[in-house]
Amino acid sequence: QVQLVESGGDLVQPGGSLRLSCAASRSNLTFYVMGWYRQVPGKQRELVATMSSGGTTTYEDSAKGRITISRSIAKNTVFLQMNNLEPKDTARYYCKAVNGVEYWGQGTQVTVSS
Repeated sequence: QVQLVESGGDLVQPGGSLRLSCAASRSNLTFYVMGWYRQVPGKQRELVATMSSGGTTTYEDSAKGRITISRSIAKNTVFLQMNNLEPKDTARYYCKAVNGVEYWGQGTQVTVSS
């Protein structure tokens, strides 16, 4: 079983940046497909970015060019660097790990507002 703990969410002005972190309780993230998702109240959780076990990344269209997923294998941590944030990025952001079974964290809140 993997426990995931997200952090880094905050209130930020439009155009600002944040780096979210997802710390995993198990080592060797190369065994897992990792993903960042976001959800606003009343809407379905949506994909933001993923990283395969081999390190290949994919992004939701509106995230391309502004958001980068990365990982530190040594720290068992996956990151989501978000730049040029917009109010529409406001959501609770969740980390997911998949290795035959899905594991989710509790999420971290990102609010983009002036």
